[in-house]
Amino acid sequence: MVLVLSLHTTSAQAFETKARAAFVIDQTTGTILMAKEADTPLPPASMSKLMTLYMAFDAIREGRLSTQETLPVSRHAQSYGGSTMFLDTRDNVKVEDLLRGIIVLSGNDACVVIAEALSPDGTEAGFARLMTRKARNMGMTNSTFANSNGWPAPGHVMSMRDLVLLANRIITDFPEFYPMFSETEFAFDGRAPKNTENRNPLLKLNIGADGLKTGHTTEAGYGLVGSARQGNRRVIFAISGLDSAADRAEVSEQIVNWAFRQFTETTLARKGDRIAEAEVWMGQSKKVALVPEKDMTLLLPILSTENVPAEVIYDSPIAAPIAEGQKLADLVLRPEGLPEIRVPLVAEKAVGAGGFTVKIRTAAQMLISQFGLVGEQPS
Repeated sequence: MVLVLSLHTTSAQAFETKARAAFVIDQTTGTILMAKEADTPLPPASMSKLMTLYMAFDAIREGRLSTQETLPVSRHAQSYGGSTMFLDTRDNVKVEDLLRGIIVLSGNDACVVIAEALSPDGTEAGFARLMTRKARNMGMTNSTFANSNGWPAPGHVMSMRDLVLLANRIITDFPEFYPMFSETEFAFDGRAPKNTENRNPLLKLNIGADGLKTGHTTEAGYGLVGSARQGNRRVIFAISGLDSAADRAEVSEQIVNWAFRQFTETTLARKGDRIAEAEVWMGQSKKVALVPEKDMTLLLPILSTENVPAEVIYDSPIAAPIAEGQKLADLVLRPEGLPEIRVPLVAEKAVGAGGFTVKIRTAAQMLISQFGLVGEQPS
């Protein structure tokens, strides 16, 4: 059964981005604000370092690694170019420094040191296979890893949705480590005076940005997994395929400002407000009121007032007995420019099963409906 409703709210102006792929969510409500090629597996460059960091944080939480222990640097780790901490095989580096080296300096060598320490077989390749399995278990279905740091390699890919999922897990699972992502500078041992600053262009803009990771290779273009918090709301996004660091900075700032300025939390209905009524089969009452089980507060656009198409969907009629608070239906909202939103509706009150009289009356109604029987009319 479908009941068509119209709820008063607003419409957002669509955001167009020149990023090849993008995915934006409001973490507070779980609302998807934008998706562009969000599930396309793409080269993630250094943004895939977030997976190495997640696994390092997890190992520290479980006691398999300590922030204060030191790890050796292999020839393989030293062999990487690009962004590095300039480690060599004479070093034994504190894990805490390696984590900052990855987050702030985007150290390819630091990733390998962590990877080899946590790998089942002591190799970066073995750790990459472990990364892929862990990603699948976390629901990241479009991510496959060939190394620990995002160095260009065949088959090393992630989707923007997966990157946002991963960023969200880092923020929520490891709040004790997340402040490291907002650090703007890390001067490790004075080795690389030209590589001490965090490349995240949002951190110094005073817009609530506090993470996470940039990425760039010739194949991947310029990308960023970012997050910002303003008030009670947090936005997380991933973008990829931009032509320059300037484009990355511009698009990232635009996304954050758009997400906070063009959407607001709106309470459409309070707990217990009657949204609709459903027919009841063989019950003491013929109908049951459908209500939200809690305040229906959603993230919705704030521009140009209009009505949001809404439907109440349930299997009709609903058989008695029905318990108070029993989920009976879904309220489906389709705001313009946003994905479909589903809100569960429950029974306002209990409806007991009908007695003998109700059963007889229902049976009679069925006969009348099926066979067209009518009562005898007076002459």
